[in-house]
Amino acid sequence: MANPLKQLAGETAIYGFSSILARILNFLFVPIYTRMLTQVQYGVVTEFMAYIAILQVVLVLGFETGCFRFANKEGEDPRKVYSGALLTVFGLNLAFLACMVAFSGPISAALGYEGYKRLIIYVAGILFCDSITAILFAKLRQEHKAVKFAVLKTVKILTETGANLVLFFVWPAQPDFTYPVLAIFISCVLCLVLFIPDILRLKLIWDAGVVKRMLVYSLPLMVAALPGVANDFLDRVLFRFFDTSSAQWQASLGVYQAAVKLAVIMNLFIQMFRYAAEPFFFQRARDKGSKELYAVVMEYFTAFCGLVFLGVIGYIDVISLLLGRDFRVGVGVVPVMLLSYMLLGMLFNVSMWYKLSGKTNMAIWITLAGLLVTTVVNVVFMPRYSYWASAYGHLASYLTMFIISAALGAKYYPIPYKWGRIGLLFLLMGLTYAGLYFCGLRTGEALAVKLAVSTGLIGAYCVMAWVLLRSRK
Repeated sequence: MANPLKQLAGETAIYGFSSILARILNFLFVPIYTRMLTQVQYGVVTEFMAYIAILQVVLVLGFETGCFRFANKEGEDPRKVYSGALLTVFGLNLAFLACMVAFSGPISAALGYEGYKRLIIYVAGILFCDSITAILFAKLRQEHKAVKFAVLKTVKILTETGANLVLFFVWPAQPDFTYPVLAIFISCVLCLVLFIPDILRLKLIWDAGVVKRMLVYSLPLMVAALPGVANDFLDRVLFRFFDTSSAQWQASLGVYQAAVKLAVIMNLFIQMFRYAAEPFFFQRARDKGSKELYAVVMEYFTAFCGLVFLGVIGYIDVISLLLGRDFRVGVGVVPVMLLSYMLLGMLFNVSMWYKLSGKTNMAIWITLAGLLVTTVVNVVFMPRYSYWASAYGHLASYLTMFIISAALGAKYYPIPYKWGRIGLLFLLMGLTYAGLYFCGLRTGEALAVKLAVSTGLIGAYCVMAWVLLRSRK
């Protein structure tokens, strides 16, 4: 069992390099965005990022996971699997791009940004490039080419960074909300160009039978992922209609997004883990003792997420200085978002049952339940509590989906999770958090003392969590 865990940890680290770099650079740009853009302008950027995230799920058709499934299936030709996925996604996205370019003017006017039709074109271009490269990145993950994956992701990230620096500090015009989106568009185009040799080597083959089988498997995942990603970003869209101050809803959205950025470290680890874990789980599915292995992975994952949670909370006074002064009013939601992202990562673990068993249609109902919770919490409470409703909406939604998925998994694909041990990890994390909170009240403004106490408490958590994990038979 140790070797598979080491392989998973190693690939997680490699995949995580580009993710860490991206998050760090995003972190470094938060001070720029929150100082050079107004709350309203940053809110507009956040709104369009939400549109991109939601549309990307539709335009990839769930083929990333579908490729893993069929490329590892006996009797299927991996080359036909990836060729079919790539050609299908290319055709769909080319049609989408043409429509968006043709109607960019009316769309921008309908959203209230008349005169910014170029922003619609940037968004369409990002979706076109990212949807195609998503299949190619999935192929690299399938082939365990983690280093090449990381290199290409890093080039893309550095290109976006360079474009941002040029636009904000070299370009003579006054910075506006189109700059961050344009920088992403430039990086996506370059990434697609770098993949051209891989596309040529693939020698594209169209097999309608393979594509049909993949669509039958993947479309339910796409439909399930759509309410899932909508669940993650719906609150950003609802600010337009339900925020406490409708005239300045972009400002509230900007403050909220800035606070969410401080919780990005938790999301970063989950993304790193997901890149390595999804192909890992599929490839180990036939191994003896695979379910016991999945249970052990869950425990280590939970313990490490607890460390990330406590680390951000323990040093929040320093981390919050990344934000411009006008944006720091939203820092209070950071603990809620950290816990929400932790539950989201645990949900990824317990939801592998329907991917491994082929019952992907069940995912739709699980994610719809989560989306319903998100919608109700935001619609009911956002008019009174603004972005606090958004934060607690995420927490309630992820918790609901986690409970439902774990219950169904126990019935259809039982994995021997040690829930008592996981509960003890949460208890340990909660006690440490309480210690951080009360010590913070007692130390007051003495920042050096507060950081020293935080370090000691977090170190104690690490020792006790390690002892608990190593006590497993």
